[in-house]
Amino acid sequence: MTAIQWSDGAPIYRQLKERVIAMMLDGVLKPGDALPSVRQVAAEYQLNPITVSRAYQELADEALVEKRRGLGMYVTEEAAKKLLFNERERFLREEWPLVLERIMRLGLTPQELLTTAQAGTP
Repeated sequence: MTAIQWSDGAPIYRQLKERVIAMMLDGVLKPGDALPSVRQVAAEYQLNPITVSRAYQELADEALVEKRRGLGMYVTEEAAKKLLFNERERFLREEWPLVLERIMRLGLTPQELLTTAQAGTP
């Protein structure tokens, strides 16, 4: 894991969970990979082990990781597909309506958006 900036806007366990999810989506953590131990994460980020355990438990409850007795937590085989589906659904439900509203407010056309995207510059 890389350095994390904790914000006051959400509980730390949720921020940690989101960081692990981002690592899964980015391919840093792949199916079958072990998560760092609760103790290791707690020590590295100066967190209470209960905070780390709570984040890991939520990941397990969502079947993104599985506990292997005596071995630790591992990314499940279906985690990437499940996350991608969930993130796409969330984007379309929560973020896209705001983006679309802004596009319409600015009077941008689909052609302008595609041309800009293809050029790779704003």
